[in-house]
Amino acid sequence: MTDAREKLIEFIKADAVFHGDFTLTSGKKATYYVDLRRVSLDHRVAPLIGQVMLDLIADIPDVVAVGGLTMGADPIASAVLHQGAARGAGYDAFVVRKEPKDHGRGRQVEGPDLAGKRVIVLEDTSTTGGSPLVAIEALKKVGAEIAGVAVVVDRNTGAKEIIEAAGYPYYSAIGLSDLGLE
Repeated sequence: MTDAREKLIEFIKADAVFHGDFTLTSGKKATYYVDLRRVSLDHRVAPLIGQVMLDLIADIPDVVAVGGLTMGADPIASAVLHQGAARGAGYDAFVVRKEPKDHGRGRQVEGPDLAGKRVIVLEDTSTTGGSPLVAIEALKKVGAEIAGVAVVVDRNTGAKEIIEAAGYPYYSAIGLSDLGLE
């Protein structure tokens, strides 16, 4: 385990895991909630997320951009973009809106032209796999090639199986056991 990953796990455990009664995106009930935005937007933690996610996707060939469905993926993509630049890796970032804009150019995918380019779809915390799949549909419409889905924290609630059943590789940096939640 890298030092960055160990530090990231500690920050998530301390600042982003909440215990109580929660309803998840899937409608299922849970006794804990991982609110990754509590740390992904923190100046101490964002660089760690970028480093850990770069390590996670390092061996996936020919990827030129990372991003996903707004809002959860936005800080993750930014962290990868910045830490990648610091390492000399040229990952661009993109944002996928939930719906196309109803004004201006009417775009749903914002950022560089992705037609014919390999991309990684990012997510902060994956529960159902729904957000990455929405992003994938929008990306396919602009001609992007999906190299995989990479999440910071996998809740082990079926997202991996759903993403893989849809035909995409699934990568996760941190699991519930890393957070002491299994």
